Amino acid sequence: MEKIAELKALVETAEKEGAAFYEKGNKAAGTRLRNALQQIKVLATDLRKDVTEKKNETK
Repeated sequence: MEKIAELKALVETAEKEGAAFYEKGNKAAGTRLRNALQQIKVLATDLRKDVTEKKNETK
């Protein structure tokens, strides 16, 4: 559940940076948004692997 909480925090950060980039035209926020999205991707991939491992342990 710790990883899910971390994922939620990253999504909130991405939302904030996305608003600054798209609504205010802040280019630095665009860079931070891309970074947050990459971190979300990596964390989601790790989470998927964990779920698959746990699911396959019962077999």
